[in-house]
Amino acid sequence: MAEKTANAMWGGRFASGPDAIMEAINASIGFDQRLAAQDIAGSRAHAAMLAAVGILTDSDAQAIREGLLTVLSEIEAGRFQFSTALEDIHMNVESRLGELIGEPAKRLHTARSRNDQVAVDFRLWVRDQCDAADGALAALQRALLGQAEAGADWVMPGFTHLQSAQPVTWGHHMMAYVEMLNRDRGRFADARRRMNESPLGAAALAGTSFPIDRAMTARELGFDRPMANSLDAVSDRDFALEFLGAASICAMHLSRLAEELVIWSTAQFRFVRLSDRFSTGSSIMPQKRNPDAAELVRAKTGRVFGASVALLTIMKGLPLAYSKDMQEDKEQVFDAADSLMLALAATTGMMEDLQASPERMRAAAGAGFATATDLADWLVRAKGMPFREAHHVTGALVAKAEAKGGDLPDLSLPEMQEIHGGITEDVFAVLGVDNSVRSRISYGGTSPVRVREQIARWTELLG
Repeated sequence: MAEKTANAMWGGRFASGPDAIMEAINASIGFDQRLAAQDIAGSRAHAAMLAAVGILTDSDAQAIREGLLTVLSEIEAGRFQFSTALEDIHMNVESRLGELIGEPAKRLHTARSRNDQVAVDFRLWVRDQCDAADGALAALQRALLGQAEAGADWVMPGFTHLQSAQPVTWGHHMMAYVEMLNRDRGRFADARRRMNESPLGAAALAGTSFPIDRAMTARELGFDRPMANSLDAVSDRDFALEFLGAASICAMHLSRLAEELVIWSTAQFRFVRLSDRFSTGSSIMPQKRNPDAAELVRAKTGRVFGASVALLTIMKGLPLAYSKDMQEDKEQVFDAADSLMLALAATTGMMEDLQASPERMRAAAGAGFATATDLADWLVRAKGMPFREAHHVTGALVAKAEAKGGDLPDLSLPEMQEIHGGITEDVFAVLGVDNSVRSRISYGGTSPVRVREQIARWTELLG
């Protein structure tokens, strides 16, 4: 396709094309060519509708639809020459269509504007990204489920403030992220449902005088219905903002998991080992094994957050309806979607390959008086002691064990009875990390019995 020096498609209003600076700032083809498939799908649906209501002849509509498929095949094969002089994907496609089929191409834009055209293209693209994110999240859930199945009864420290708190199981920890990611899937699904209305047919901002059938194009493109207000249809970018909101929360979850992988893979923890596929070495320190994939997942979160803030800022002062500011919406969303999908793929790969160390985790689980709460609970259950008093007694026992350089199970019964005479031999049944995790049988608890129930439920849900 020959490079154009002036955009003749603007019509007769302008005697000459824009100069180089205006062309550079005005053109969006450098990034909105990613909307090619959606643009062509929207145009094919529009042409079919125009023919159905008698605005186009069947022969013109057929030529348009076949010509658009040719354009799409050229783009997909990398043979299409994009022109910045033609500004955007819409004009590039329409110009090439004119070269292919001639006069009928000029009739395609009847009863629509680039305003509703870009709105439908972008909405279709974001809708596809919601579907892609859902599939990627399900794959990550399955990887986490595999880790949980392998270690449903592996004991590890549970942390608050990054300090050892109570023992939990590896399976329980993995399943926490399965739950988290399912909420992400719900947010993408909810955003998709709300965005599934068609702006096509709103034209520039006021609708059109042509007898179009907006319900037909909505059905053709898989939308539930046409948008009810033409001003809203061309000016709304809530769908992109909702996608970025869901993507931001999802990226935050991935970053939390990535942070744990970074910590757990250190020499000080050695809870996990990342595979060679997701680690790198140091250029100067031969002993180093760096969790670069996890660190980059953590960093990608900033790009997703930034995209959300950028688009909110772009939209915050715009009066109805369309303003050229809105051309700046797409690059932010494209980058955020790319960053999220890459982070999801990397995290899934890391979790599929991850090797946990049950021995190291179990050894760490008993440190820091992790079963102190179990002892306090036992004093309440077995001795009828008010919890605040049990808390005080347990604190005194912790201090005694710490002074001896040991842990609670290392205290003898007489030593415990020095603190409280009512303590009996039965107390040792609740001390120790294995006893602790087995006792947490409440719904949602860390007991291997409860964890395996959740694994079974999720195995069925994920198929």
